[in-house]
Amino acid sequence: MKRTSIVFIFVGTTVILATALIGVLLYMRNQPAPQRGIQPLVEIAQYEPDSSKWGLNFPNQYSTFLLTKDNKAKTPFGGSEPYSKLESDPRLVTLFAGMAFSIDYNEERGHMNSLTDVRETKRVNEKTPGTCYSCKTANNPSLWDQMGAEEYFKTPFVKLGEKIDQPIGCANCHEANTMRLIVTNPALEEALKEQGKDWRTFTRQEMRTVVCANCHVEYYFKGEGKYLTFPWRLGVSADNIADYYNEIGFKDWDHKISGAPLIKIQHPEYELYTNNSTHYRAGVACADCHMPYVRDGAAKFSSHDVKSPLLAPERSCGTCHTDVTYVVDRVSQIQKQVREVMDVAIEALIEAIGAIEKAAQDPNANPDLLNEARQLHREAQLRVDFINAENSMGFHNPEEALRVLAKATDLARQAQLKAIQASNLVIQASK
Repeated sequence: MKRTSIVFIFVGTTVILATALIGVLLYMRNQPAPQRGIQPLVEIAQYEPDSSKWGLNFPNQYSTFLLTKDNKAKTPFGGSEPYSKLESDPRLVTLFAGMAFSIDYNEERGHMNSLTDVRETKRVNEKTPGTCYSCKTANNPSLWDQMGAEEYFKTPFVKLGEKIDQPIGCANCHEANTMRLIVTNPALEEALKEQGKDWRTFTRQEMRTVVCANCHVEYYFKGEGKYLTFPWRLGVSADNIADYYNEIGFKDWDHKISGAPLIKIQHPEYELYTNNSTHYRAGVACADCHMPYVRDGAAKFSSHDVKSPLLAPERSCGTCHTDVTYVVDRVSQIQKQVREVMDVAIEALIEAIGAIEKAAQDPNANPDLLNEARQLHREAQLRVDFINAENSMGFHNPEEALRVLAKATDLARQAQLKAIQASNLVIQASK
């Protein structure tokens, strides 16, 4: 009897200890590795927007972050050198006819320039909502906490700007003092929750991608309050997002030439990359390539000079690939191929827009077929823009990028045919 009691006590104690250990391990999954061998020099206030204060504790990270202000290097299909995309590819003026991107569409600069760039763009006017600051400043976490997301988003851009004085910075991705990587954007929190995900259970390596989704995503402004929302409920692929927008009947604007109700895709880097790409499946995080580890003496840290891996391939690619020259050449081949396929899709879109315009001028055109053509224009352009607005020229997920563009070309040709049929049917019926 005593032996049985001892066994029960031993088993019970073991279960309790195992349960406690599992709880501790789960809690620690997203805890960062120690950053310093000594105590921080200063305490950082919660949501502190001024990155220079964080820099007192982490001078290496901060000094590299400052480099994003003057890093204006250009890559074959991107980089951070400011130039007009409309001048580089005048066809975009036709694609975005009737909306602000046909007036001003420039290459993005580094994080330190985020606040300046959004205030200088010609797309901002007196009707612009505060939502447009959502990915541009380290003041956001504190403002969302103080004002609440709903009040923040519906505040006019100019008025909200009076409370903002910092570009993107430490507070957008890190928890003060612990330096834990965190989700700060309410829209990302809500989108993940809608997918049944809790970022607090993610590993640190997973979070080195997820924090980028605070900004580098497709989004739209929901309702009269212009509430920032990510269209992920059906999934993150271009097809999923197209279905989502169709389901809720959303449009950004009516195309000035074709009359189609269109969507302006923003910058879906997170969506394209995490949609079963080769590097994502291998466990590679955004930060592994765009913020590679570097050394300063004995200190090893992640460079916060966020930029294209092509500008430092030895650091970004050399960690995994021994032949860096081959890797750079391979990237070039992939991007050129995607660009060529995109050009085919854009040309198909331009011709579809012209065909719809011509059919719309025919007072006897079949309205049902004309509306079908406009819907096909919408579907095709969303997919072309999904790859064009995504800042890797398809390299984040080459197979998916080529699939999306091939489908876009097919849809654009269908739109062109429907537009032709809209007038031809009337002509044939009159004979």
